[in-house]
Amino acid sequence: MWNMMCDVMPTISEDSISQRSSQFSGEDANFEQLMVSMLDERDKLMDSLRETQERLGETEIKLSEVEKERDSLQRQIAANLPQMLS
Repeated sequence: MWNMMCDVMPTISEDSISQRSSQFSGEDANFEQLMVSMLDERDKLMDSLRETQERLGETEIKLSEVEKERDSLQRQIAANLPQMLS
């Protein structure tokens, strides 16, 4: 019976196992590099988003100031225009 089992079972080469593990470690390194690249890109995008939000906030403040100035000038024109026409 034992002799039949030996004939049927394939031999396992340790070299192929070490090759597979080195292949997996290479794939792991590639995957790790991909993850690092993705995280770096995410950080850049988050920085860009933060800067854009800050600029938007500053622009909204400037817009509010300009609208107030416009309203003030319109009131001055409305108050002085009838006098100019007379």
